[in-house]
Amino acid sequence: MSEPPLPTALPPPLPVEMEEVVVPPVLAGSETNRSGPDRLKAELQYKPGVGEEARGGVSQGEPDRLKAGLQYTLSVEPHHSPSPAVPVVEKRGFFQKVGSGLDWLFGLAALLVLVAACSVVPVLNFLSLGYLLHVSGTIARTGRFRDGFIGVRKAAVLGSLAAGVWIVVWPARLLSTMWKDAELISPGSGIAKGWHAGLIVVIVLTLAHIVWACVRGGKLRHFLWPQPLRFKRWLSTPEKFGNLQGMITGYIVGLRLPFYFWLGLRGFVGALVWLIVPVGILLGATRLPVGGSVLLSLLGGMLLLMVAIHLPFLQAHFAQTDRFSAMFELREVRRLFLRAPLAFWFALIITLLFAVPLYLLKIELTPRELAWLPSLLFVIFIFPARVLTGWAMSRATRHEQPRHWFPRWMARLGIVPVALAYTLVVYFTPYLSWNGAWCLLEQHAFLVPAPLMAL
Repeated sequence: MSEPPLPTALPPPLPVEMEEVVVPPVLAGSETNRSGPDRLKAELQYKPGVGEEARGGVSQGEPDRLKAGLQYTLSVEPHHSPSPAVPVVEKRGFFQKVGSGLDWLFGLAALLVLVAACSVVPVLNFLSLGYLLHVSGTIARTGRFRDGFIGVRKAAVLGSLAAGVWIVVWPARLLSTMWKDAELISPGSGIAKGWHAGLIVVIVLTLAHIVWACVRGGKLRHFLWPQPLRFKRWLSTPEKFGNLQGMITGYIVGLRLPFYFWLGLRGFVGALVWLIVPVGILLGATRLPVGGSVLLSLLGGMLLLMVAIHLPFLQAHFAQTDRFSAMFELREVRRLFLRAPLAFWFALIITLLFAVPLYLLKIELTPRELAWLPSLLFVIFIFPARVLTGWAMSRATRHEQPRHWFPRWMARLGIVPVALAYTLVVYFTPYLSWNGAWCLLEQHAFLVPAPLMAL
C-alpha cells in the first residue's frame, strides 16, 4: 500500500481567546482538585464536534466551542477542598501565668531539696549524681538552658504533697496532744475516751482527705478545699480505681529512676578511675614522714590538677553521648576546648570556685539531724556548675572550626591558676576538716558529698 500524502499546509492558528476555551474539561484546571464523579460528569457533558475528533480536538466552530465551554462551566459543581483544622490555642490570663510561674519556682525548690536528700543516702546518691550528669548532658545536646531544668513540674507535685500533708495532719496532732494530756490527768476517764474517739475519727477523715487530694492532682489547693460534692460524684464513677492506678503508674514511670541510677552508677565508676590515683597518693602522703610526704603530695597534687581540668567536661561528654567510653576520650575533650576556649574556662572557674565553700563546712562535725543542710548547699552551688559545663560543651559542638589562637592561649593561662588554687585547697583540707585525711574522698566539684560514697 502506498502511504497517504502529507498535508501541504497546516491549519490556521486559533485565536488566543479561543484556545483557552477549547481545552478539554478533563485537562482544564487542576485534576487533583476534582474527584472521580466530578470528572466523569464533565466528560459526559462535553461532546466534541466531528472536526475536532478528526484533528485531535483542535478545530471546531467558534460558536460551538464557546457553547461547549459555557455548558461545562455551568454544569460542573465547584469543588471545595476542606481547609486544614487550625488548633485553638487557649490564651492564659495574667493570674494564670503568675500562678504557673510560682508553681515552677516551687517545683525548682522542691527539686533541689529532693536531690539534696538523695545525695546523703548511700545508694540513693547515685540518683542525685545521675540527675546532675543528665542536666549537663541535656544542655550539651540542645544548647538551651531551659532544657536543664528537668522534672521541675513533677517535683512541684511531690512538694505540694509534702506541704499539703504537713498542713492537714495538724488537727490530728492537736487532738493527739489533748488525748495524751487527758490520759495523764485522769487515766481511763470518760473525757480521755472521748478525746481518743475523736482522734480516731479525725485520723480517718484526714486519710480520706489526703487520698482525695492526691486523686485530684496533689496540688496545694486540693488539700486546702476538699470539694465534697465532687468527691461524691467520683465515688459513683465505675473506673475510678483503674484510672487512679494508671495515673500513679504513669507518674512513677515518668520519674525515670532506673535511668538516673544507671547513669549515676556509671558516672561514679568513671570518676573513680580518674580520681583513685591522685587522691590515693595524697591520702598516702598524710601517713609518711615530712620528706616523703612533700614529694608524694607534689606528685598527687599535679595529677589532681590535670584531673580537675578535664574531669567536669569528660563527665558532660559522657552524659551527652551516653557512652561509658566517652569518660576516657581525653583527646575529644581537648579538641572541643579549641572550639570554645573561653566558655570552657568560665565553666571550670564556676565549677571549682563553687566547690570551695563546701570544704569549709567540714571544719565542724555536722549533727546527723542537719546532715541534709550541707547537701542542700552542695546542690545549690553545683547545679549552676553542671548547667554551665553543658553550655560550654554545646558551644563547642556547634562550632566547626577552632577559635583564634589568642583566646585559646588566654583560656589556657586562665585555667592553670584556677585549678592550682583548687588543688591547694584540697591539699590543706585534711588539716582543717573534722574527718581528717578521709575528707579527700569527698570531691564536691565532681561528685556528691556523702562520706565514703562521694567517689
